[in-house]
Amino acid sequence: MITAIREVRRAKGMTLDDVARTCVPPTTAQTIGRLETGTRTVSVGWLNRIAAALGVEAADLVKLRDHAELPVAALLAADGAHAPTRPILVPPPRATAGMVGVAVTGGIGDYRAGDTVWCEPLAPDAFAGALNRDVLVPRPGGRFLFGRLIGREGDRLQVLPLGAGQRQQVVSDPPWIARAVTLIRGL
Repeated sequence: MITAIREVRRAKGMTLDDVARTCVPPTTAQTIGRLETGTRTVSVGWLNRIAAALGVEAADLVKLRDHAELPVAALLAADGAHAPTRPILVPPPRATAGMVGVAVTGGIGDYRAGDTVWCEPLAPDAFAGALNRDVLVPRPGGRFLFGRLIGREGDRLQVLPLGAGQRQQVVSDPPWIARAVTLIRGL
């Protein structure tokens, strides 16, 4: 099996040791290196562990012939744009099952008209993982609230809507929320 473990790891700016330590349970940098180069067979279990450590889906680590990748021409930092020292390929964004989208039709907060925000639904027991993140919260009557989750007290969520001068809103006992995880923006 041909994998894209190395390309994804480098695109994420992680070392072999970073990935090895982030795996659950942790492993060695040497093992990750062998899996990257194909000197050790990559099982589905290893793909899942490494994907979780890299914050991607296991499918993103498998090279498919029809799976387009974007070559990186430059690296941009505070000191300007620089050519990469080695070839880097960036996988295109891919939605996972169950994700929901928010289409931005008018600029507000950090979002511009035309943006699409991909959100990952969370059950109530996972709401804490969305603190200080932008979330989509369902409200009665088919309405929604989108803003920064700033607190949780029991079954009450405190959400700060986007935009200047907005006041905190409290939503009681929503059945789910969706945490913003990917921003798609055309330039």
